[in-house]
Amino acid sequence: MHEIPVASLVIGIASSPAERRQLAQLLGGSDAFLIVSSVEQAREFLGVVEMPPVTTVPPAAQTVLAEAVQSTQTPQPPPDLAVDSDRRVLRWRDQEIDLTRLEHDVLLCLVDAPGQVWTYERLHLEVWGNRHLGRGSDMHSVVRRVRRKLARLNASATIHAVRGVGFRLASV
Repeated sequence: MHEIPVASLVIGIASSPAERRQLAQLLGGSDAFLIVSSVEQAREFLGVVEMPPVTTVPPAAQTVLAEAVQSTQTPQPPPDLAVDSDRRVLRWRDQEIDLTRLEHDVLLCLVDAPGQVWTYERLHLEVWGNRHLGRGSDMHSVVRRVRRKLARLNASATIHAVRGVGFRLASV
């Protein structure tokens, strides 16, 4: 009998962008993590009305971890969504749209790990090949173009921003 691997999702709550960046660095080695700015956002993401008690990390860490969620299923991209790397196109059902190199590389990261939050730093390193973040306008511009292309195809996926942390691919 094969045992089903269990993936964990750590949800962190940090109210300021600086604390979210610090928390993202601390959780960078986790299988998956999500950082939100309030318990209400965590509830909305999880689709729950009540949550178990929040575990507080000592004030010195300046972070609060909401919950470690165990899941037996890894999120999958919508079945009709595909990135053709040979032709550098985004395919949704029977429609295709061309992608620039940067759009392709960003989307490929997100599609390969649907639901997983990619930090700005990690995406920048993977796509641009360096750690420079600056204001991040380059990345936001690429994501905006990819979102438009997904919308043009009427795809059931979009790219959600995790404020102060990064992006993730999500079903709509």
